[in-house]
Amino acid sequence: MLTLRPATERGRARFDWLDSQHTFSFGHYYDPKHMGFGPLRVINEDVVQAGKGFARHGHSNMEIISYVIAGALEHRDSLGTGSVIRPGDVQRMRAGTGIEHSEFNGSSTETVHFLQIWVQPDRLGLEPGYAQLAFPHEARQNQLTLLASGFGETDVIEVRQSMRLYSGLFDAGQSLTQPLDPARGHWLQVIRGRIQVNGTTLNAGDGATLVSESTLSLDVIDSTEFLLFDLPA
Repeated sequence: MLTLRPATERGRARFDWLDSQHTFSFGHYYDPKHMGFGPLRVINEDVVQAGKGFARHGHSNMEIISYVIAGALEHRDSLGTGSVIRPGDVQRMRAGTGIEHSEFNGSSTETVHFLQIWVQPDRLGLEPGYAQLAFPHEARQNQLTLLASGFGETDVIEVRQSMRLYSGLFDAGQSLTQPLDPARGHWLQVIRGRIQVNGTTLNAGDGATLVSESTLSLDVIDSTEFLLFDLPA
């Protein structure tokens, strides 16, 4: 069964420096029908104005993944990590027993547009950590690409949860049929474009759960970028 989560029904927080849309309950947005999906707790789509950002703050017991769509996101944390995340990069910050960090727009002239994703780890009290890898767009075109996994694959971001995170970058007119394990849960989040997923049309910002489905069938209407989460049920 596919259940659509329309972009237009997400929560929203707007400030002079930030426009943030919340797929699941977050901050001042609360909807008991949308608290997460399995261990997937947060998908926030953020646009941060030039030179602005999130001042130093703390997290614990969460795997936090940042996926930059456009612009540059500058990161600093209490582990001593400093980095700039750009399109094609995937960052994972393991909050574990506690970490503090700041996130700022790394440009003085352009906005940064990114997804921040929180996944509950498989255990509490992990040692905090940081990872960042580049997945060039040209190497990901017209296929599913594994970005993050808790199953030990190499050359991907390691997460402490029995999940996999894939990206899809597809040209208009492309199609894909992918087997799914119906005993697991799947979430598909459209970043840009328009796509048919098992017969349902999804637009930019839309999400969808796929529960008890054995096949993912994609027909790309407009050039599309999306993320696919394979999660424990």
